[in-house]
Amino acid sequence: MILDSINHLHAYESLHPRFAKAIECIKEANYKDLQTGEIKWDGEDIRAIVIHDQLVNEKESTDYFECHNTYIDIQIVYEGVERVGWKSRSNCLMPRGEYSAEKDVLFYEDLPELFFELKPAHFAIYFPDDVHAPMIGEGTIKKLVVKVRV
Repeated sequence: MILDSINHLHAYESLHPRFAKAIECIKEANYKDLQTGEIKWDGEDIRAIVIHDQLVNEKESTDYFECHNTYIDIQIVYEGVERVGWKSRSNCLMPRGEYSAEKDVLFYEDLPELFFELKPAHFAIYFPDDVHAPMIGEGTIKKLVVKVRV
């Protein structure tokens, strides 16, 4: 997992062959003009989901403690403050059900080992080993979730 300011996003372009294009798309997008829903920037290889929604309490979020096999998430907060729970997949012991290839998600009954906040103009990158419980807090949030195929 990586946490940083949007001003440093370019520093991570070399971590994955598709990151440079994903970061270019992020920089070109005017978040104020982005409508809620999905955007395909490079077919199924790079796509984005614009979320403008209510934050939830910790229990509601950790009930969907999740990770992905097919996509890396770059999650950028534009408005609001989001609290996120995290734990390494290698430390998770209690999967809930089977991995869904269709939805690219595996849920865990485990609880996060740590919590952190993402404020406006900050982002997190979640790799397949990063089990995360986002969207915790009060009020609303506007964020961009960029899905980059592994």
